[in-house]
Amino acid sequence: MSLSEAPASGVAMLPYGTYDGSVAMITGAGTGLGKAMAVEFAGVGAAIVVAGRDREHRDAGIAAVRAVGGRAIGVELDVREPMNVAAAFDEAEQQLGFVDVLVNNAAGNFPVPAEDLSYNGWRAVTAIVLDGTFICSTEFARRAINRKGRGAILNIGATYSWTGGPGTAHSAAAKAAVTNLTQSLAVEWAPHDIRVNCLAPGLFPHDGDSAALNALRAVGSASRGDAGSTIPAGRVGRVHEIGWAATYMCSPYAAYLTGHTMVLDGANWLRRGLRMPEFVAVRDQM
Repeated sequence: MSLSEAPASGVAMLPYGTYDGSVAMITGAGTGLGKAMAVEFAGVGAAIVVAGRDREHRDAGIAAVRAVGGRAIGVELDVREPMNVAAAFDEAEQQLGFVDVLVNNAAGNFPVPAEDLSYNGWRAVTAIVLDGTFICSTEFARRAINRKGRGAILNIGATYSWTGGPGTAHSAAAKAAVTNLTQSLAVEWAPHDIRVNCLAPGLFPHDGDSAALNALRAVGSASRGDAGSTIPAGRVGRVHEIGWAATYMCSPYAAYLTGHTMVLDGANWLRRGLRMPEFVAVRDQM
């Protein structure tokens, strides 16, 4: 037995037109979960800014949005560079209008034992995950405050921000900081009608998964194909479920929701007991 399957992809979760007139910028929207969120935002009326460094990825995100009848543009964006972030917002405003939804989805990760992690490797991840979230969020907020407009920010977190995890010293620390940053910004910006929330996904297999991360997930238990057997829900997540959660959290129907981290993982991060699976050292997992 397992938790029931969600309705099929393509079924609207919010009323059609919920985001009419809205512009949603999603970083890293050309692949994986970012692309899935872009499709769902477009499906309920938002114009999409597919923001990222890779032209081919941006084109893939635009194509996915247009395939569901949505409107999308691509903007080159390196979230680590404040001037580049400002330029991306300028371009989005010129082509589509003011951005009123920001999804900080861009991320970097690679499993590595902490003692083997160089400072450059540490910075490669933390600069994207933490610095990028801060730079994009503050650019968004300054513009919204100046025009006295409402806004919604959704940060993409991770459940290991509370627990840490082997091979993830850099990414877990950065995600923990993002969770904390979400809470601080929610308090500061609520008087400006800017909501800030965080979404922590569990296992949602998708084409953008790296080979290294897939190998790490499979160690000692199940392969990617039967990974649901390791989750209390009895199944992995479907990428459109992430899209539904994101569209709800940024929508007017969640107008009182801010400073919150939603975990969407089939209860997997809570799977704890007195008897745990056999421990496998991080080097053996690699």
